[in-house]
Amino acid sequence: MSKIEVTGLSVFYGRGTVQALKEVSIKIEAKKVTALIGPSGCGKSTFLRSLNRMNDLVGAKTEGEVLVDGEDIYNGGTDVIQLRKRVGMVFQQPNPFPMSIYENVAYGPRVHARGWGNGKLKRRLDRVVEESLRRAALWPEVKDRLGESALKFSGGQQQRLCIARALAVNPEIILFDEPCSALDPVSTARVEELLRELKRDYTIVIVTHNMQQAARVSDFTAFFLLGELIEFGETTRIFEKPSDKRTEEYITGRFG
Repeated sequence: MSKIEVTGLSVFYGRGTVQALKEVSIKIEAKKVTALIGPSGCGKSTFLRSLNRMNDLVGAKTEGEVLVDGEDIYNGGTDVIQLRKRVGMVFQQPNPFPMSIYENVAYGPRVHARGWGNGKLKRRLDRVVEESLRRAALWPEVKDRLGESALKFSGGQQQRLCIARALAVNPEIILFDEPCSALDPVSTARVEELLRELKRDYTIVIVTHNMQQAARVSDFTAFFLLGELIEFGETTRIFEKPSDKRTEEYITGRFG
């Protein structure tokens, strides 16, 4: 079942003078990992950021439809704050807030905690923080250090903290923009294992330059080139029997 359905998506930068995406149409399945691959500048990060309207922040012009559960997120009545709660994002570089581990994870739920009541707030936050850190496979490492600054931890721990922070507001979809590019191999393996676990409950879309990573973690793969979606399908087929010669040439390292 499709969680996200994109039809004729085009994105323009620079007051409409630079077209970054050209009429992309794709259906993204619920509770699966979809990898976006392609050379630098091909439009995959622009596509990713279209799914929670992050491109709005840089003044991009968007045409076409992006439906999440059948609702067009670009219609005039969309609450963008609520959209980004439903569609969370983890960035390339770990970006923890300059505050404690606890407060990093509690920040989002605290903002959205209307109606919880002061008496219940602390108990609920404690529970959400622990659950989110457990889901991000970080709880055993930090449970006795929740009051310490997040900036003291390793890059891999910081990235898992950012994942816990995204999980804390109970999203339905999580977007990952090259989440392992700044990490060492051990931290990368932990994040990849986490992605496989998270897809049981979340729809995941990940941008990666690492072909092996895409093959390891994704159920579906989309290949972008020069702003166009060249090919999309089950990851096994894309890597073993691509139907477009350009896909084969990219995957085998002939360019990109």
